Amino acid sequence: MSKEQLLKRITIDPQINHGKPAIRGMRYPVETLLELMASGMSHEEILEDYPDLEREDLLACLQFASQITRLKKLEPLVR
Repeated sequence: MSKEQLLKRITIDPQINHGKPAIRGMRYPVETLLELMASGMSHEEILEDYPDLEREDLLACLQFASQITRLKKLEPLVR
């Protein structure tokens, strides 16, 4: 699946999750899924806990995060 196809899985809708990026219009925030992956959960573990999700959804989250890091200016996370 291409980067563009993966990114189409990420939706931003003011009516869902207060406009935060989510997976395919569902109420699964990209942020939450990235935190699960960062905590060490495997894709298989996440998919087992969230049966509505697909492997490509997790890859879409990673692709989205990769795109976000290309912003021109980032603020420090810790001050």
